Amino acid sequence: MDTYYGQRSVVGRTAVTTTLAGCTAGLTILFSKQLVVGHWNVTDIWCAVVEPWAAIICGGRGASGSLLFGSGAIDFAGSGVVHMVGGIAGLWGALIEGPRIGRFDHSGRSVALRGHSGSLVVLGTFLLWFGWYGFNPGSFLTISKSYGTMDTYYGQWSAVGRTAVTTTLAGCTAGLTTLFSKRLLVGHWNVTDVCNGLLGGLAAITSGCAVVEPWAAIVCGFIAAWVLIGLNKLAEKFKYDDPLEAAQLHGGCGAWGLLFTGLFAKKQYVHEVYGDGRPYGVFMGGGGKLFAAQIIQILVIIGWVSATMGPLFYALKKLKLLRVSSEDEMAGMDMTRHGGFAYAYHDEELSSHPPTGFMMRSVEPSSASPATENGLK
Repeated sequence: MDTYYGQRSVVGRTAVTTTLAGCTAGLTILFSKQLVVGHWNVTDIWCAVVEPWAAIICGGRGASGSLLFGSGAIDFAGSGVVHMVGGIAGLWGALIEGPRIGRFDHSGRSVALRGHSGSLVVLGTFLLWFGWYGFNPGSFLTISKSYGTMDTYYGQWSAVGRTAVTTTLAGCTAGLTTLFSKRLLVGHWNVTDVCNGLLGGLAAITSGCAVVEPWAAIVCGFIAAWVLIGLNKLAEKFKYDDPLEAAQLHGGCGAWGLLFTGLFAKKQYVHEVYGDGRPYGVFMGGGGKLFAAQIIQILVIIGWVSATMGPLFYALKKLKLLRVSSEDEMAGMDMTRHGGFAYAYHDEELSSHPPTGFMMRSVEPSSASPATENGLK
């Protein structure tokens, strides 16, 4: 059990740092991001800072002894302590680092930068989706043990199965909602938007996957899609550039997932998983204690992660260890940092079929000028 729990914790911490890396993808110095930020975030912040607070907030030391209204928050698989932590940390990284060159024009309008591979985005999404069934149902640790008030192994299997069902429904609903909503809003289909919407639904249901009804998971996924769409619009308005929408997806949808649990957690399922005496969702007749605890968890995560990660990113920026040079950014880090292009680009093809994407220009790193190469002057 201890070995399994330790490995599961490692996976959760890895999810935090990959979320953080996504917010600053394509801009951050490799050494700085992977060794300094990644190591510091995982070992110091998570183990010494976030986890002790999470244990208190979520009632890990007993609901009656927690600081939150004698309730403790319910964050079964980590919408808060995994997804929100990574999203808020990445938010600070992207804010301090600043937008990519050319992401916004002189008038402040958003400019869509061409992505690299929609096929790889879809492949990665399905890999993540598959892994979520280990992340959410796997948070029970074992199916051959009774949790809470369940007296039979069948009850445990039922709870694990229910968790898998709610995970599936939330993700599918969010993906489909994003698909048709974006079609109505922008006039075309976009597979990347669908993938992000699906992942937003999964991030949201992670908190309450074990304690809500399947129909409630559909509600969770539907609203998660609109949370993501709305936050993306807000990010453009404030000229915030997150290449993978990671802060909006994990931070925003993770926060919605915590609120959702405070609204829809069912008494029977809460008692099955956590034992008698725990408050349950507002809409399920449980009063406001759990919902209030969920709000406090959100506020503590925002404040605690901001206080620890914000100064780190600011210090790295002042030391010029955070962002690559403009020349390297324009040429692309595939060439300047990794010794070659990741894709088969040819000058002949570029000359006969001029690229429409901003980052597809053929630029020599030694002579690249961000202002002249992109018509910014």
